[in-house]
Amino acid sequence: MMDIATALVADDKGLLAMDESTPTCNQRFARLGIAETPEARQAYREWIVTTPGLGESISGAILHDETLRQQMEDGTPLVGVLTAARIIPGIKVDAGAKEMAGHPGEKITEGLDGLRERLHEYYQLGARFAKWRAVIAVGDGNIPSRACIAANAHALARYAALCQEQGLVPIIEPEVLMDGGHSLACCGTLTENVLFTVFQQLHIQHVMLECVILKPNMVVAGLACPRQESVDEVADATVTCLLRCVPAAVPGIAFLSGGQSAELASARLNAMNVRCGPRAPWALAFSFARAIQQPALEIWRGDEANVLAAQQALYHRARCNRAARRGEYAGAME
Repeated sequence: MMDIATALVADDKGLLAMDESTPTCNQRFARLGIAETPEARQAYREWIVTTPGLGESISGAILHDETLRQQMEDGTPLVGVLTAARIIPGIKVDAGAKEMAGHPGEKITEGLDGLRERLHEYYQLGARFAKWRAVIAVGDGNIPSRACIAANAHALARYAALCQEQGLVPIIEPEVLMDGGHSLACCGTLTENVLFTVFQQLHIQHVMLECVILKPNMVVAGLACPRQESVDEVADATVTCLLRCVPAAVPGIAFLSGGQSAELASARLNAMNVRCGPRAPWALAFSFARAIQQPALEIWRGDEANVLAAQQALYHRARCNRAARRGEYAGAME
């Protein structure tokens, strides 16, 4: 597991999160006029995993259960295509965020029931790491509540312990959402509280930190906040928060994009590595979904004739984020 965790953030690479649930994938297809069918989802995932050169910048791909079981026309599992490209297959294992009883406006991620058995099966199918996402909303009054943070942190820790029991590296994703009008300072305070609680729970559950990857939000103002800090300010606030909360034993931090544009997510990651990378005890990497896939999806639009152009766009965005890890990303790349 230590080797897998290290490999996921090695060589300036990062993760491609292609684990959208069927409803989420269908919503994105609907906005672009793409057929909401299993065949369209299969075609979409096929051209993603067969993108030439993708393994140059992508170390691992987070898959949905449906994708982990899919095959190419010749019978080759998609997992096998990824492995041949030296991309480590992973799997999303949570059952989604549900309304939290007694806490209106807050959610708890479910999926612990039967997880041990599912993880065992996923390992047999070729997965070598897993992902679980906890959703922390920011709202008026007492949101997020201490109860919501504590319950989600406990679930993340139990999930991580079960993963390591079955030989899979857990990716731990506590996401403070960008929705709302909260300030960058507010996001920083809440992110610290969340991360402190998560690592406390990981310790209680005997999780080996050397065999985990943290997938946090960047510290940013809410989308509706009138003041949006500069790229450098976001980079400094994010790394300062992480230095206060994340033990040095963790091999890597792979940021989620969380609704940021592809270019802005890359620019902020680049600034972190330029300004703070040398003093960070862990690799500062990426685990982006829309920030890598969306430009390519908008080119493809379900048309086979557009596959090559879509693959080129996907390859380009992956390459941009590898450059950002090196502190070499610039607008001239766009």
